[in-house]
Amino acid sequence: MADNLTPQESAILIILMCEAREVSNPELNERHGITLTGQSRTKLNTLGYIRTVKAGRSFVHVLDERGWVRVHEDLNFNGGGKAIGAALSTLHRILRERVLVKDSYRSFGEMFTLAAGAPSAPDDDLETRVRQVYHSLAPEPGGWVKHTAVRQKLGDVPGEALDEVFRLLGQAEDVEMMPEANQKTLTAEDRRDAVRVGGQDTHLISIGTR
Repeated sequence: MADNLTPQESAILIILMCEAREVSNPELNERHGITLTGQSRTKLNTLGYIRTVKAGRSFVHVLDERGWVRVHEDLNFNGGGKAIGAALSTLHRILRERVLVKDSYRSFGEMFTLAAGAPSAPDDDLETRVRQVYHSLAPEPGGWVKHTAVRQKLGDVPGEALDEVFRLLGQAEDVEMMPEANQKTLTAEDRRDAVRVGGQDTHLISIGTR
C-alpha cells in the first residue's frame, strides 16, 4: 500500500478493529497503553481509516469504513515495540472473549484450521488419533479420561468431525463411556463436549477394558 503506515498506526487500526466502537484517548491509554495524537491522527483521519471527534477535552476514535477495508490488507508491524504488543494483546483477548465463546469453535486450533480450509482426517485415521491420545492420557490401561481432555489434544480437528468419531466410539466393543458422578465439578466445556450414549450425557471414556 502507498499509505506508508507506521507500526503504531497499524497497531491502532488493529485495536480499533477489535474494539469495534468509539474509544477515547484516555481509554486507549488505560486499556492498551497507546494513544492516537498529532500527525498520526491527522493522517489516519485524512486517509479515511479512522473517524475522530472531540468529546469534552478528549478525542474519541472509531474505525471508519475505509479502515475496515484496510485491516483486510497487509499492515506494517516491523519494529513496532510497545504498540505492536498492545495490538497483539488486544487481538488475543478479543478472540478469546468474543469469538470463541460465541461461535461454534472449541479452540483456536479448530478455528484457524477451518479458516485455512484444511481437509478433515478420514474417520479411521481420526479414530486412531483419538485412541492414541486417550492412551497417552489414561493413568492406567482402561482408566477413565474426560472427553474434554482428549479433545483439547486434538485442537486441529474440526469439532463436528470429533463429535462423529466420539459417537462411533461409543458403539465400539472395547470402549465404555459414562457420566461424571459429581456433576458439580463439570465445566461448561465438559458439558459441551458430552457424548450422548444410552439416553444420557457421558463425560468420561475408557478404552480397552472389554
